[in-house]
Amino acid sequence: MKVLLLENIHPTAIELFKKNGFNHIEIIKGSISEKELINKISDVSILGIRSKTQITKKVLDRANNLLAIGAFCIGTNQIDMKAATEKGIAVFNSPFSNTRSVAELVIGLCISLLRRIPEKNNAAHKGIWLKESDGCFELRGKTLGIIGYGHIGSQVSILAESMGMKIIYFDVSNKLALGNAESCKSMDDLLKKSDVITLHIPGNNETRNLINVQKIKMMKKGVHLINLSRGDVLDLNAVKNAIKAKHISGLAVDVFPEEPKTNKDIFKSPLQHLPNTILTPHIGGSTLEAQEAIGVDVAEKLITFSKSGSSLGCLTIPEINLPYLKNAFRILHIHQNVPGVLSEINGVISHMKVNILGQYLQTNNNIGYVALDIDKKSSLQLMKELQNVKYTIRTRNLN
Repeated sequence: MKVLLLENIHPTAIELFKKNGFNHIEIIKGSISEKELINKISDVSILGIRSKTQITKKVLDRANNLLAIGAFCIGTNQIDMKAATEKGIAVFNSPFSNTRSVAELVIGLCISLLRRIPEKNNAAHKGIWLKESDGCFELRGKTLGIIGYGHIGSQVSILAESMGMKIIYFDVSNKLALGNAESCKSMDDLLKKSDVITLHIPGNNETRNLINVQKIKMMKKGVHLINLSRGDVLDLNAVKNAIKAKHISGLAVDVFPEEPKTNKDIFKSPLQHLPNTILTPHIGGSTLEAQEAIGVDVAEKLITFSKSGSSLGCLTIPEINLPYLKNAFRILHIHQNVPGVLSEINGVISHMKVNILGQYLQTNNNIGYVALDIDKKSSLQLMKELQNVKYTIRTRNLN
């Protein structure tokens, strides 16, 4: 199997692949264009990326040997998940490995904004001694509004409360409050009460420009705003105007609608050169600890899937936790989830008088995933027969 790893995947992932017998590994430090990826993808079995490489339908249409994609990050917006699902390509990510890194950065940004560190830092570099307390505050006693109370939002909640902040949060689904945090009935209610607002939400049609002119008007005058979630959840021009009007007193943004593909490319944003504003280059999870944890997490999922067919943590095909394969031949069958497929599979097995040692099935709305452990004596012909089953997406054998 060929493994292609892009965007500086942590060396721990590379070492794990090598230790597990994957010797054909190509490593590219940065992201590459769609055209370049199309030219490389045809013989790739496992693809590892981070957030910048775009996995489009055109790329997947040329990925005839691709079994799995590992997103060595939290999000999968860069992958055409519909196309991957339709082609039976397993997609794995690491939704929890960098939560602490992001949460710690939020706390650091809270302190920096409330103490107006960006302005004082810039002044000191210019030889100006800006020693004053006007507009500078402690975190203690301030209300932190968390929009999105998932793994990161809840971690921020715990850390911020330990700093003496009052925590309120809003999430579209019911989430158990940690510590003394209080749930808000609506996002508008949260916006009106918060001294600091931090966003931890997914990027989709419902959240695009979630923070806009109307929402900003609901916020307290002098509010501080932090976004480490997705670049398109802020209406950047509305935020820019609110900072100039001093309605927003401090801003920290780590993610942007358009980001440079490499460190050599120029970064431009409407938020540049604004007072008390911190702009960071998508580094929320960029700590050595987080990247190592992500490297181990995603690599282990990819290796386990390729070697045993176990799909725990997969986002495209149903999750099955398969036992270690012993003295058997395993066939993996991915198909459209329509009535009659399993019956036809069992009919083929019965007709060929194959001895079944174990059978495992799981489905979701679109895909059915069957693992068959059979006697090694009957294998290749059965593979051919199963490939001809109606609604089959792909089959694979392990031994």
